[in-house]
Amino acid sequence: MTHISYSELKTWKECPWRHKLQYIDKLKGFQGNEYTAFGTTIHEVCEKVAKDELSGPAHAKLLFSKRFEKEIEALPEEHTLNEKLLGEMKTQGEELIPDIFPALKEYFGEYEVIAAEEKLYEPIKEYAKSEYNFKGFIDLIVKTKDGKYHVLDWKTCSWGWDARKKNDKLIVYQLIFYKHYLALKYGIEAKDVEAHFALLKRTAKKNRVEIFKVTSGKKRTENALKMLKNALYYINRKFYIKNRLSCKYCSFYKTEHCR
Repeated sequence: MTHISYSELKTWKECPWRHKLQYIDKLKGFQGNEYTAFGTTIHEVCEKVAKDELSGPAHAKLLFSKRFEKEIEALPEEHTLNEKLLGEMKTQGEELIPDIFPALKEYFGEYEVIAAEEKLYEPIKEYAKSEYNFKGFIDLIVKTKDGKYHVLDWKTCSWGWDARKKNDKLIVYQLIFYKHYLALKYGIEAKDVEAHFALLKRTAKKNRVEIFKVTSGKKRTENALKMLKNALYYINRKFYIKNRLSCKYCSFYKTEHCR
């Protein structure tokens, strides 16, 4: 059965031609940098803390340092490392790690960890012309004393997001899909699931962790699923138009694959 993930859907929405190159032709584009290495490492540490696999903050800091080094070593050889930035990131990560879960406690009060890195692979019933599953991994699911389930996605960033980015529907839809398909997977009422981003601010000196709720009601869910359905329709029709407004940060820009 064919599947689609949020990241694939986002790529298609930004540029169907880039989607073709990356997901149909299987060409390698952007393969990571210092920022993605930092984000991946923070995610791994958060997962292990949530699963109670570490002995305390000191262990978490040590794991961050070791895993960050491995992520940097795994970057493409042609990528030129910024040694100054790496040193800053190592310090910033070690300072950020101890603040993350206390911030969750302050935000939610008493909570129970239900799952970390919860896998989703659920049928997309809205698109009946072909069998597709929605594939994804939810960073963290917690349950509060009021019986509500909360879906969280960690987002590493520099200093935070402005109001425009917090309300960007293409960004927000990631959590809408996670909430929708989690509810379907376990037969939970949608009203009993809430969605949140947790911004983990690398350069902030205080308030390094900002958690905020995303509006995820019926109308917004319908709009997100409509976009997903339209994407699958055009992907199956091999509709690969180039979006020239999305070229600036594309790794295929001005290469033999896209001129």
